[in-house]
Amino acid sequence: MTTPENRPSAAPAAPTTSSAPAGTAQGGEHGGDLPFRYTPALADGIELKWQDAWAERGTFWAANPVGDLTDGDGHHAAPGARPFFVMDMFPYPSGAGLHVGHPLGYIATDVVGRFRRMRGDNVLHALAYDAFGLPAEQYAVQTGQHPRVTTEANIATMRRQLRRLGLAHDDRRSFATIDPGYVRWTQWIFLQVFSSWYDPDAERPGGGRGAARPITELVATFESGARPTPDGRPWADLTSTEQQAVLSEHRLAYVSESPVNWCPGLGTVLANEEVTSDGRSERGNFPVFQRSLRQWNMRITAYADRLADDLDLIDWPEKVRAMQRNWIGRSEGARVTFTAGGVGGANAREVEVFTTRPDTLFGATFMVVAPEHELLDEVPAAWPDGTKDVWTGGHASPAEAVAAYRAYAGAKTAVERQADAKTKSGVFTGHLATNPVNGDLIPVFTADYVLMGYGTGAIMAVPGGDERDFAFAQAYDLPVVFTVVPDGGFAEGFEDAPDAAFTGQGVVQRSSNDSISLDGLDVSTAKSRIIAWLEEREVGTGTVTYRLRDWLFSRQRYWGEPFPVVYDEDDQPIALPESMLPVELPEVPDYAPRTYAADDVTSAPEPPLGRNDEWVHVTLDLGDGPKTYRRDTNTMPNWAGSCWYYLRYLDPADDQQMVSPELEKYWLGPQHNDTAGQAGGVDLYVGGVEHAVLHLLYARFWHKILFDLGHVSGVEPFHKLFNQGYIQAYAYTDDRGAYVPAAEVTEEPGASDSSGEAGSTTFRWNGEVVHREYGKIGKSLKNAVSPDDMYAEYGADTFRVYEMSMGPLDMSRPWETRAVVGAQRFLQRLWRNVVSESTGEVTVTDDAPDAGTLRALHRAIADVTVEMEEMRPNTAIAKLITFNNQLTGLAAVPRAAVEPLVLMVAPLAPHIAEELWERLGHERSLAHEAFPVADERYLVEETVTCVVQVAGKVRARFEVPPTISEDDLRERALADENVVRNLDGRGVRTVIVRAPKLVNVVPA
Repeated sequence: MTTPENRPSAAPAAPTTSSAPAGTAQGGEHGGDLPFRYTPALADGIELKWQDAWAERGTFWAANPVGDLTDGDGHHAAPGARPFFVMDMFPYPSGAGLHVGHPLGYIATDVVGRFRRMRGDNVLHALAYDAFGLPAEQYAVQTGQHPRVTTEANIATMRRQLRRLGLAHDDRRSFATIDPGYVRWTQWIFLQVFSSWYDPDAERPGGGRGAARPITELVATFESGARPTPDGRPWADLTSTEQQAVLSEHRLAYVSESPVNWCPGLGTVLANEEVTSDGRSERGNFPVFQRSLRQWNMRITAYADRLADDLDLIDWPEKVRAMQRNWIGRSEGARVTFTAGGVGGANAREVEVFTTRPDTLFGATFMVVAPEHELLDEVPAAWPDGTKDVWTGGHASPAEAVAAYRAYAGAKTAVERQADAKTKSGVFTGHLATNPVNGDLIPVFTADYVLMGYGTGAIMAVPGGDERDFAFAQAYDLPVVFTVVPDGGFAEGFEDAPDAAFTGQGVVQRSSNDSISLDGLDVSTAKSRIIAWLEEREVGTGTVTYRLRDWLFSRQRYWGEPFPVVYDEDDQPIALPESMLPVELPEVPDYAPRTYAADDVTSAPEPPLGRNDEWVHVTLDLGDGPKTYRRDTNTMPNWAGSCWYYLRYLDPADDQQMVSPELEKYWLGPQHNDTAGQAGGVDLYVGGVEHAVLHLLYARFWHKILFDLGHVSGVEPFHKLFNQGYIQAYAYTDDRGAYVPAAEVTEEPGASDSSGEAGSTTFRWNGEVVHREYGKIGKSLKNAVSPDDMYAEYGADTFRVYEMSMGPLDMSRPWETRAVVGAQRFLQRLWRNVVSESTGEVTVTDDAPDAGTLRALHRAIADVTVEMEEMRPNTAIAKLITFNNQLTGLAAVPRAAVEPLVLMVAPLAPHIAEELWERLGHERSLAHEAFPVADERYLVEETVTCVVQVAGKVRARFEVPPTISEDDLRERALADENVVRNLDGRGVRTVIVRAPKLVNVVPA
């Protein structure tokens, strides 16, 4: 391998003076024929040269402390180097390639990684591909091309586009989830989950009770008699099938018949998280229905408390933590047993409800069960005395009413069933239930706003304390009893003719029987008293429930990981031995799952894998001789591969273990650096907030299982999470509402009025007036811009600087191709401060900088360092521009001033920085040079306060040198976070500058 010391410099592509794109005149600010001007053509040569050099030198190879992965010089991690793991959210390789909105997060992590590397950290930054998924499969269905062919071609395109961006990735650590070696370990993890159970009494590593343990430990407790079997028989007396059925009730991965989200239009079942708030599939927007099917599930509910509590251990945006806590939905209350039966109490059965307000039990005047509840499998033959006409739905008997209502509810999605809290539908079941606190008989209704998949599928209805129950009571002429009264009491006559429930805190009333009285107590005390009373009489117990459901893990798809199990003659799942992994996908005649009419609720899954009978029915010797088994024709969801990919970055070539314990501890373990904390995890994880529940919750769940089983040392996978904003764009429509090419639209500024304010802008396409809107980037909107176009027209460095300067990273911002020229001019000025545009010679001097230049330099170093540490590249760029412009005004630029500037620019525009660094006489890459450090002696400077107004209102203040130019002040103001935030995506009509004290920004 060629080392940095002996590798000859590669010459940049020959400069040109004739092929500059529109808007990038060769003469630029100074005019004339300048053969060494920093043009897109020159930038192209420089960038390709350095990308090749970095790859050949292994410049960005992250050094492991042990093993085969060293740095570019063949060295392992230095003992004193701080490990820093920065990671982007797993990209899915789309066939359309990237548009300019996609690279924002990738550039941001690259800037952070390069900065940390220059600060002395051992930086691990790599990129792999989440390659299973529906788009490639849908393309296969349409064209017959195998999804692997499509996916690998898409990966190649994305790799090319990202390499051209100059990202400092360790490419040795790249992989795709479809690689057989990766599939093997995904299936291996599934088997660890399948072969484990959650023992609430187990001692956890690091303290605490409750952990995943091998299923063999559970078997041992059954065999010894320490744990009784469900029916009391000795474990040895149970058949193998019965034993497996018992274990299935405890396994963390299990097959069960359970309510699922069935999407006929896609031909597959979906997890709750894949269903939109409108009750439709996240992909395809098809309606989703509740069906009972046999599917794989993962017992994520066993980890509900840990998933909620451990959010306090990590540095995540509060918005994301709140979203996860809300999804987990922990509720404390009581399970209460009501006795329900037909007329006269015949065929009495117990019905359990969960309530967060057991203090209101005396106010329960009816019950509601889900249409799927087993209580409705048998109903009375006739309506009991006291049945009101409004309760029956016009039916002659409870059986007719319940059957009709079940059919009605089954045709609606779960979300549709809960969409309107005020419009209630339901029917009396004919059952009456006994309230355990007062013995009252109350009618049992079925209604579609109660779901079988949540809680117990039954509720006690307290219309005096719940708005939903109150609305139902009003609709069906049911009594309302208020058991909590506000301080000061109700208004006179309110309880006789109420118009709403009372859901606030107050004093309990009308809540007593012969053995307990809650009257006069506050709500909290009343809850404790009634729970104790219920437990004493064994008709209830204090408990905690969750909104979180077990993770539905089966998909009726071809393009996913096969399950590493087979089924025996008793239809029991058997784990395959590790030696048989990976289980690879077979060839099939048709990649499409059978789909149905979107509203066909009676349909059932038919996966593509079932069409290869030789693969499905297989003869294996699993230890007791050759037998014929059946494979699972479902595949894992695409979330499986993305649950653990961060671990594989540590050494993707390791075929002996999922991850080396030593590497995991070094890069991810607790306290692996001074910011990692006790939970450990990736030091910086950047991605969109749309993954707050799906990917992030699932990955945390799998990580905790691996932690319990001793495969990882930290309790959390991602220490710091940063949600980047989005790049959006203007789109334009004609009078028909049809989109026109945004790149071809021209602007006509409006005439100024008497005050000097400009009028509204007119937009035209082919001379026709068009209308502008703001939002997403996409082909259908004809506003997509490819990074390839930006590389050709401006260069990758200009593109990088523009995206980083557009505004705060966590905010969305509008793409404006015309504005890219500002970033280009900055780099052109930087180039001019070092290189003669006429001769190509380096023009810096070895003279010492004057006092003013030194003050400006060290102020820039101090400010840029802070901005980079806080992930504010936009304001860092503004400060770099200010200092660069100051150097431009000097008669001669001192080397001692410009070299620190080049180093500071390097994380943002690495190619031009490397080229200038080499031209300044340095042989080694600057990628590992130390980031400049400010000298405190030069930081004392006279400043004045500049006030920035947006639309006439003061939105920002900052300190500036009294000598700052109007151009620099304008750029500084427009880069300020508060200014960007208050513009809120609007363009800028004009900027009025009164240096150094005032800037007035007038929005478009």
